[in-house]
Amino acid sequence: MYYLGPHGSDTSVAEYDRLVAEYLAAGRTAGVVNASQAVLVAELVLKFIEHAKAYYVKQGQSTTEFRAYCRVAHALTRLYGRTRVDDFGPLALKAVREVWIGEGNLSRKSINQNQGRLIRIFKWGVAEELVSAPTWQALRAVETLKKSRTTARESQPVPPVSIETLQATIPHLSPVVADMVRMQLLTGMRPGEVCMLSPGQIDRTADIWEFRPTGHKTEHHDRDRTIYIGPQAKAVLGPYLFREPAAACFSAAESIEWFRSQRAANRTTPASCGNARGRRGKRGVSLKPGPAKKARTARHYFDTSSYGGAIATACKKAWPAPESLKDDAAGTRKWHNDHRWSPNQIRHTRGTEIRKLYGLEAAQVILGHASADVTQIYAERDADKARDIVRQIG
Repeated sequence: MYYLGPHGSDTSVAEYDRLVAEYLAAGRTAGVVNASQAVLVAELVLKFIEHAKAYYVKQGQSTTEFRAYCRVAHALTRLYGRTRVDDFGPLALKAVREVWIGEGNLSRKSINQNQGRLIRIFKWGVAEELVSAPTWQALRAVETLKKSRTTARESQPVPPVSIETLQATIPHLSPVVADMVRMQLLTGMRPGEVCMLSPGQIDRTADIWEFRPTGHKTEHHDRDRTIYIGPQAKAVLGPYLFREPAAACFSAAESIEWFRSQRAANRTTPASCGNARGRRGKRGVSLKPGPAKKARTARHYFDTSSYGGAIATACKKAWPAPESLKDDAAGTRKWHNDHRWSPNQIRHTRGTEIRKLYGLEAAQVILGHASADVTQIYAERDADKARDIVRQIG
C-alpha cells in the first residue's frame, strides 16, 4: 500500500504515475520500494541473467560474455543463493573467489575477471533498486588477486603458431577450412570475423578490398573495424564470392561434404554394402517408443567453436599420439593438448610478422587493436598505411 496524497489532487496523480512507471521498469515486479531489504541473491541473479540474455547478443547469438556471467551466477547461487543481497559483503565475495582458486580450473586473470563480473551484477542491482548502493561500494573495496601473491595459477601467454606448424596441419584440413586459415594469416582477421565473412560485406570498388564486419569485438565501444584484403587474399577468397550476398563465404556443410566424398572415394566395400554415404548405421532396431530422431544437418556457416574444432581434429591427424600412450588416457590427452593450436594464434603470427617488418603502430592498424595513443586525427593516415602494407604482403 502506498499513500499518494490528497484524493484527486495533482500530487496524487503524479505520484501514481511515478509508481506505475517504476513498476513497469522493474519488469512488473511488485514491491519496488525498499526491495533490497527482502531480495535474495538467487532472485537478483535470476533477474540479471534475464537482462544479460537480451543485452549480450551479437548477430542474433549470445556472446561468450553471457556464458561467462552464467558461470559466475552458478557459483554465486550455489554458495549464497538464500542470502539477502545486502548481507552479501566483501567476506562473502572472497569466499566465492577462494572456491574458484581451490577448483584450479581458472587462472588468476580469469578469477579477477569473474570478480569484476560478480560486482557488476550487484551494480546492476543498484540501478534496478534491488541492491543498496553501500553493498555494491563495499564489494568494490575488495582488491583483485596480485601476481605472486596468490596460489591461483598464472595463465600462459598465447604464442604465435609457426608457419611450419601451419603447413603441417593444412593437408589434414578440408579445402574450405584450409582457405579460412590462409585468409586469417594474410589479413590478421579474428576467428569470428573469418567465420562471418560474406560477399555482401566486402567493398570491392578499389584495388584493395575492404571488409567491414557488421558485428565485431569492440563495436559496443563505438569503434569501427576495417579489414584490408590484398592480392594474395583476394585470390584465396575469389572462388567463395559466387553466392548470395548475405551467405557465409566459408560453409561448414561444404567442408563436411568434402570429407564424405573423400571417404566414399577411398572405401573398399561396394556402395551397395555397409553404411550409406553420410549416414551411420545402427546395430539392431530400437524398440523404444516415441518419435524418431531428426537427422542432423550441417550448417552453412562456421562459428568459432566449430572452426577451432576442425583445426583441433586436423592436429590430431598431423601429430598422432605414439603407441606408448595407447593405454594412457591422461598421457594421450596431454599429448594432443601439447600438439594443438587455435585460430587465435594465427593473428599472433601475423601481428608478430607485421610488427617486425613495419613497426608496432602498423600491427595495431592491421589487427584492429585499440590504443589510447591513436586518435581520430590519424585515422586516414593509418588507413593509407594499411593499404600500402597489404599491397605488398596480402
